[in-house]
Amino acid sequence: MHLFSAMFLLVMLADMPSEALYPSPEEGWQIYSSAQDADGKCICTVVAPAQNMCNRDPRSRQLRQLMEKVQNISQSMEVLDLRTYRDLQYVRNTESLMKVVDGKLKVASENPRSLNPKGFQELKDKVNQLLPLLPVLEQYKTDAKMILRLREEVRNLSLVLMAIQEEMGAYDYEELRQRVLLLETRLHSCMQKLGCGKLTGVSNPITVRASGSRFGSWMTDTMIPSSDNRVWSMDGYFKGRRVLEYRTMSDFMKGQNFVQHLLPHPWAGTGHVVYNGSLYYNKYQSNIIIKYHFRSRSVLVQRSLSGAGYNNTFPYSWGGSSDIDLMADENGLWAVYTTIPNAGNIVISRLEPMSLEVLQTWDTGFPKRSAGESFMICGTLYVTNSHLAGAKIYFAYYTNTSSYEYTDIPFHNQYSHISMMDYNPRERVLYTWNNGHQVLYNVTLFQVIKTSGD
Repeated sequence: MHLFSAMFLLVMLADMPSEALYPSPEEGWQIYSSAQDADGKCICTVVAPAQNMCNRDPRSRQLRQLMEKVQNISQSMEVLDLRTYRDLQYVRNTESLMKVVDGKLKVASENPRSLNPKGFQELKDKVNQLLPLLPVLEQYKTDAKMILRLREEVRNLSLVLMAIQEEMGAYDYEELRQRVLLLETRLHSCMQKLGCGKLTGVSNPITVRASGSRFGSWMTDTMIPSSDNRVWSMDGYFKGRRVLEYRTMSDFMKGQNFVQHLLPHPWAGTGHVVYNGSLYYNKYQSNIIIKYHFRSRSVLVQRSLSGAGYNNTFPYSWGGSSDIDLMADENGLWAVYTTIPNAGNIVISRLEPMSLEVLQTWDTGFPKRSAGESFMICGTLYVTNSHLAGAKIYFAYYTNTSSYEYTDIPFHNQYSHISMMDYNPRERVLYTWNNGHQVLYNVTLFQVIKTSGD
């Protein structure tokens, strides 16, 4: 077979256990089948190391896994702290009521005859007002068990750290950390060179934060390449104008170090996207798309999306003025919507980011009201069949061939009500807003890469 002009079918299996993929950490890329096409070109199917496993140093791999465990524990502690603070505020607010009930009970116990029917009814009413404390106390019991579990995990992590320290001997941790960072940089560069691929799987959800109302959107810049680490959050779907901008993902998780943008025009829906430092969103009660530049805090351009329905004419299944959904992928900026001439079926338009001019349009034939959400990956629109529990990715439309197919890609809808789902091509993850929770999903792509060599 010719080694040059080879076609490699690359499956990114980042969510599978490393032991199932790699007999030893030195193997790296593993070819597990090959064939020859009609033109005599070599076709090989290979498995690439998962993103966190592209490291030939087993100690660095252990440290990376350890860092992930610490991060997971930190997130659990943050959620626990937030819930405990909320419940404690509730208990404090009912403290005066408990004192009143306690006083009345003391009087009644010392002098039972003083408790007349009216006084008894008043005491009963006060006690009924305290009944909501019961689920709070039950939650405290659950949280106490969680604290015990987290304490056990911390103890296990300490044992792992001691084992790594003994194994490393004279190795400098800082040196190993720098090696990990270097490998991650090389991996990121490698990923940017990978071609586009077909979605074959979605990971388990990763809850980043619980904030805001039931509906909303959050995002990072989708432009490739970009070093912008800011995170934006837009709570609600109806007539909102306030956009919160966080400096980093860590700040977003903690709810700190943010600035506020007050948009000159309110938004509709949750189908917003940030692309190359600007926010693209649908203007309230119109089919106008607005491009708002964050640094200058000004509208650069606005344009009507001709014929597009708005104001809950053709929303997703969950409603929420989700008529126009803006998104970005490896191929640029897109609008997903529908029109009356298209009989309510999903229409895809590729937009010119500077002018918002429509460059090309496709009619998918899929009814938009039957879709829970949708997102673009590599020029392909993927549509979910519901926004509720049990949802799956059900339909795919390929703009490069103007064809479609029905799919069956399940994913765990943990909080049972998704009102926003968008792909970020920089990070190759799905951002979702799920019932007041900000959630990420990693994706598995089946990719074809053309290479050449001697």
